[in-house]
Amino acid sequence: MNINQIKYVLTIANSSSIREAATKLFVSQPALSASVHDLEDELGILIFERTSKGISLTEEGREFIEYAKKAVGQYEILEDKFLSQNKDKERFSVSTQHYNFAIKSFTKVIERFAPDKFLFSIHETKTKEVLENVRSMKSEVGIASYSGANEGLLKKLFKEYQLEFVPLMRREAYAYFWEGHELAGRETVSLEELRDLPCVSFDQSDDSNFYLTEEAMANYDFDKMIRSDDRATTMEIIADLGGYSIGSGMLSGDDVILQGLVSVKLKEEDPLVIGYITRKGSELSQYGKAYVEELLKYKEL
Repeated sequence: MNINQIKYVLTIANSSSIREAATKLFVSQPALSASVHDLEDELGILIFERTSKGISLTEEGREFIEYAKKAVGQYEILEDKFLSQNKDKERFSVSTQHYNFAIKSFTKVIERFAPDKFLFSIHETKTKEVLENVRSMKSEVGIASYSGANEGLLKKLFKEYQLEFVPLMRREAYAYFWEGHELAGRETVSLEELRDLPCVSFDQSDDSNFYLTEEAMANYDFDKMIRSDDRATTMEIIADLGGYSIGSGMLSGDDVILQGLVSVKLKEEDPLVIGYITRKGSELSQYGKAYVEELLKYKEL
């Protein structure tokens, strides 16, 4: 088994056919099929079920994929650090849910140190990936949150992933409307009053991860739901359809994407606890320590 075979399997799993995967990988279809067959023979399992209708992952294949993703992630970290042409540059990485203060703290670190050469990364992504990135050391620090609906699950994952969570703030739930909406001037609004409006939610892309949402009211049964995985798209949908989304109420006037939104407190209570995560027992770099210092400026708990 080699890293190329593992990457082949991951590409096939994310493609509609062997032919499509071969095109993405710039290899011939017969060569790709043969490589995967060799891997299956070596492992003694079937990763893919092959039928006249196409291919699909077997139960063993799905388990293999989970480990394969971690293996490739670790390999890419090593490759980037020791084999990359950028290996002489200062490095720092953060993974975060969608919070503007996390981005502001990141830019403050760059301004503070201003290294001559650097390759810094900030991944604004989904809850599960934030946790995975910190666990795998792809990122030193992550920003995550939990509500009453998913507190138990998140704390279980923190323990399982050997992550330490430090709470920074507690935020009530707010509805976001486009300015000019008939409800935008209200002090409070209830979900019952919003029932006929579409709610635009950040898409976690996996129904099994429903309770990993970074939004409050995760267990509420919304009649009209639109899922989006892009903030700019979400804002456009809210504006065009007169809908709303749910957030922490932290709207920054200098965030271009959020300009035009108005927050109204929800009558229903489902507060979010927002904080940062690091790997237990890990020693942060000077950039990681500085980033945590910036985050602690927002600490309210």
